[in-house]
Amino acid sequence: MATNLKQGNKMLKGILRDSIDKQSTKQLKRDGYLIANIYGKGAENVNAAFKLNDYVRYLKNKTTLAFDVEVNGTTYKVVVKEYQRHPITSKLIHVDLMLALPGVRSRYLVPVTTEGTAKGLKNKGLLAFHRTRVEVKCTIETLPEAFHFDVTDLDVGGNYLVRDLKLADGVECFLDPRVPIVGIIKAK
Repeated sequence: MATNLKQGNKMLKGILRDSIDKQSTKQLKRDGYLIANIYGKGAENVNAAFKLNDYVRYLKNKTTLAFDVEVNGTTYKVVVKEYQRHPITSKLIHVDLMLALPGVRSRYLVPVTTEGTAKGLKNKGLLAFHRTRVEVKCTIETLPEAFHFDVTDLDVGGNYLVRDLKLADGVECFLDPRVPIVGIIKAK
């Protein structure tokens, strides 16, 4: 079972789950695996598993939303759609990976990042992320890596809203334009 990270081209490798019954899934979890499902429009679902530590290390170091994984000799370009954690330990127990198929419009969660020191921080304000990710619908080719805001000029009570997002052609956001994304709130 090859489950190591390839250091050369940095690809996450997993195994194909032969059986998806409860007993074999529990055994994989005991052996340190993260259970994963890979799916996409018009594609057959792939039941996979990744070494948990390799998966966490890989995701911490990835620089793009879409990334390649190899399962049973087949490479898939995927994005993390959803994950589940253990309710008590917060340990990752399951992840859904959606295929990033060229030309197919799908919903993606794009991270929000900031730069600069907001002037509102000097006025007893706190930087608040109202949304750490924003859902958009687009193709993988037009998917933004992040929505980036310079917060230097934000004062207490100031916000960047959904209407302030710079969306490329073909990228849609269905949130109300008045929804705040990041802002400075008054410290209590």
